[in-house]
Amino acid sequence: MKQTFFILLLITSVGLTSAQTIIPSPEKFLGYQIGEQFTRHADVVRYFETVANASAMVTYSTYGKTNERRPLTYAVISSEENLKNIESIRQNNLKNIDVAKDSPAPEVAIVWLSYNVHGNEASSTEAAMQTLYTLITEKKDWLQNTVIIMDPCVNPDGRDRYVNWYNQTKATPYNIDQNATEHNEPWPGGRPNHYLFDLNRDWAWGTQVETQQRLKIYNQWMPHIHVDFHEQGINEPYYFAPAAEPFHEIITPWQRDFQTQIGKNHAKYFDKEGWLYFTRERFDLLYPSYGDTYPTFMGAIGMTYEQAGHGRAGLGIQTDEGYVLTLKDRAAHHTTTGLSTIEIASQNAAKLNDEFRNFFTPSVSTYKSYVLQGNQDKINSLIELLEMHDIRYGFTSDSSIKGFDFTTTKTTNFKASNALVVSTNQPKGAIVTVLFEPKTEVSDPLTYDITAWGIPYVYGLNAIASKTLITSDADQNISQLTNTISPDGAGYIAKWNSLKDAAFMADLLKQGIKVRFSEKDFTNSTENFKKGSLIISKSDNRTITNYDDILVRIANTHGRKIYPAASGFAKTGVDFGSPEVKLINNQKIAILKGDYTSSLSYGELWHFFEQTLKFPITSIDTDYFKNIDLSTYDVLILPNGYYSSYLNTKALDKLKSWIAAGGKVIAIGNAVASFVDKEGFDLKKNKPDEKDKDSLGNLIAYDQRERESVKNFVTGTVFKTNVDASHPMAFGYGDHYFSLKLGADSYKLLQKGYNIAYIDTPEAISGFAGEDALDALQNSLVMGEARIGKGSIIYMVDNPMFRSFWENGKLFLVNAIFFTNSNKFRI
Repeated sequence: MKQTFFILLLITSVGLTSAQTIIPSPEKFLGYQIGEQFTRHADVVRYFETVANASAMVTYSTYGKTNERRPLTYAVISSEENLKNIESIRQNNLKNIDVAKDSPAPEVAIVWLSYNVHGNEASSTEAAMQTLYTLITEKKDWLQNTVIIMDPCVNPDGRDRYVNWYNQTKATPYNIDQNATEHNEPWPGGRPNHYLFDLNRDWAWGTQVETQQRLKIYNQWMPHIHVDFHEQGINEPYYFAPAAEPFHEIITPWQRDFQTQIGKNHAKYFDKEGWLYFTRERFDLLYPSYGDTYPTFMGAIGMTYEQAGHGRAGLGIQTDEGYVLTLKDRAAHHTTTGLSTIEIASQNAAKLNDEFRNFFTPSVSTYKSYVLQGNQDKINSLIELLEMHDIRYGFTSDSSIKGFDFTTTKTTNFKASNALVVSTNQPKGAIVTVLFEPKTEVSDPLTYDITAWGIPYVYGLNAIASKTLITSDADQNISQLTNTISPDGAGYIAKWNSLKDAAFMADLLKQGIKVRFSEKDFTNSTENFKKGSLIISKSDNRTITNYDDILVRIANTHGRKIYPAASGFAKTGVDFGSPEVKLINNQKIAILKGDYTSSLSYGELWHFFEQTLKFPITSIDTDYFKNIDLSTYDVLILPNGYYSSYLNTKALDKLKSWIAAGGKVIAIGNAVASFVDKEGFDLKKNKPDEKDKDSLGNLIAYDQRERESVKNFVTGTVFKTNVDASHPMAFGYGDHYFSLKLGADSYKLLQKGYNIAYIDTPEAISGFAGEDALDALQNSLVMGEARIGKGSIIYMVDNPMFRSFWENGKLFLVNAIFFTNSNKFRI
């Protein structure tokens, strides 16, 4: 019996071995040719698994999961010999970054191909399957000195949202008419991930689970070339390297030159087929959070390839130029550039390694060290970002440091006791320079994205940029926080400075603990407390069994220090029972979504409440919002959007009545424009004096119009704002706040309301702002509150939730919800 079983097992094993030599083409495996259908993510995964099982040249692994539990995967493709030694190849490449320069450089090029970061730019995942098959069946020679890392779908949730919609919607046969349903996606479209984030803007900030998990693998490999496959409008043919200006100044001449070499190699194949393409336009290399720039600042040749199509194209669409663009065409073009990239990498493997090593020579940056101080929670959040990118850091001992002060924008002395130090004399020194630079050099203001992102401004930290290398230790001395109960006292007090404090408060409210906040500074016992400090009193919570134990457990979970108060009697300032110590309502929050709202802005807010604050919200679609009873909600958030045709007179009257009864509207970004010149809303546009126009009309030449228009641009620029720190919306802030302004919209200071943050004399602290735009920002509102009856409307002209990375602005939103006009309590 045992012998029979062994023979059967042997026969089965032989059969499996034989089957493993057969590598199925995508067409044979899927049952259709690439480009005839859109493939669901699960089938893409199955194809890669099948090929990996059948080929000794491919390994296939999972590096994580999406929010909707789809696998994030990558294949490693090379020769059989290379794959046997793949760990040595990987380790040697990392040594190339941080090793004595007299050691031999590796000669195996590492190429990383990323597909479908935007879910509805779906041709690239189809191309990934064809590229894999062609590479291991027809182009094996290239694999002798290259390792290919292939992520077939960076954004599975977005891709399946698009593919499932398209497969359900399309006509059979498909309809090429641009007006057909299958060419017009509904809100929010397939571009973003589950939380409606644009993952191609998240590389540097790592706010999303896809990015966080991918960066772990990326930094284990540190490829020499990285390609991000995209799609653009249906009437543009194909874009590939070299990129457009502006290039960030940290980019080396070699990186510039090799982009051109790669582009010429692609052009050879496209010219042969008669395919149109363009280069050196639109897609620049400045903002560090893209799939081309982040790898570039990590030493790679980072590139974007853009195929015509996008979510409109479907399986085929009639373009404005009279030809039909098909999915087959799109996939073929992406397959061609992918293979061409691998070809030229193989031809230049040794040179790629040499130049990759040269990139990591000691930094020649103006500033050698960045020294940062401030709230410990903000320091810890920054440390999390540094560790995600494998950036080294340390802490100073007591000393005085001279350098550029990010707050004053002048050279000053800085007392740096136990301050965080991030220096450029490390392998990741280039990305440190880019992320921390006080002012980005912009060679051309016609950029694709924002032009400022300085880390100290992002996190709200005091910082010095020093031209001298600052010595630091690896560790910081922080004592372990443990709270204990004090049941005989009047209650407990917690300080209010950061989002960690906000999450602590939110958790208390969810668990039924009543919390107050103080609108005045006070001293209890020997400790001083600023405005916004939380008071959790025995009196408010006397009906809760084991209230002290619950409170201490929650505080310890969140790492919050709570100060036991033996008495509610203040040494100075307000007592626990003061009218200026107000009960925080367990707010019922509604947020608008759907048509007219920006899906990205809604996603930022959705993600914030679920993943950071962990506080419930109710999302209400614009399809039925006008018909609901708002009286069940305390707060309504209007994300950035375009509501001018949606919020008609009847809708505004309904909102105004609800606000007057005690409701609170928070309008963010362009949503603010909906209330301009509307009666009772105290909001007007800032209109600078019109200059006399020449009676002859506009004589600016045709080819200069776009460049002339930059005078009116504000392209993601940091401005220093004045802050009324006495207003509840500004609790936790000082007299100034550095705001990221995303456009030139300018509103007058409120006449009756509260101007909480505003610009008096505009100055672009970092980033580009045109001269006319600066003039228009004179005495302009950034954040304000207007009272209507018992309620309020809050204006956030600059979106503090933008891409979820501007950490220092988020507390404004929490304050607006829970502290501002806190005059009622809902049981």
